Amino acid sequence: MARPKSIEELFDRQEIYDLLVNYARGADRGDADLIAAAYHDDAIEDHGGTFLGPATEYVEMLRKILPKAPRMSHIVTNINIELDGESAYTECYFLTFSRRDTVENPYDSLTMARVIDKMERRNGEWKIAHRRLVWDWNHEMPLRETWGRGEIAPDPDKLVRGAKKPDDILYGDWLRN
Repeated sequence: MARPKSIEELFDRQEIYDLLVNYARGADRGDADLIAAAYHDDAIEDHGGTFLGPATEYVEMLRKILPKAPRMSHIVTNINIELDGESAYTECYFLTFSRRDTVENPYDSLTMARVIDKMERRNGEWKIAHRRLVWDWNHEMPLRETWGRGEIAPDPDKLVRGAKKPDDILYGDWLRN
């Protein structure tokens, strides 16, 4: 990355970065409102062969899927941001872990995808105008959760576990008291 030309450029980059990681948080916590907030009202979502159309329709589909979706963790990395006035072009990698424990043969899935976004600043706010996703690879493995063979947690039933909205600790009152 070239040296930022201004404080405003740093602010723009940070706003875009926050948008990308909040999108991942929304997917993991089943919080479709966080995902919806990433898009302009007329945005297009091209989810690499699984969905192509208005982002509003994509989000409505997610509102039905995410609350029942398996446990997931999206790790956003290699974030490249190219600013061009009121537009920005981003590429980032999404490494997604997904636990599929409600099927006959439970397994864990590890998937790498990249998203290429055209973002626009409208009314002073950066959001996605057009997103394209490309799938890079996927690896599946049998589910074998032992918590470090008992060294991390001898009794895994006592662990505080992540959950979907509103049950995750992220949405609890304790954080703001």
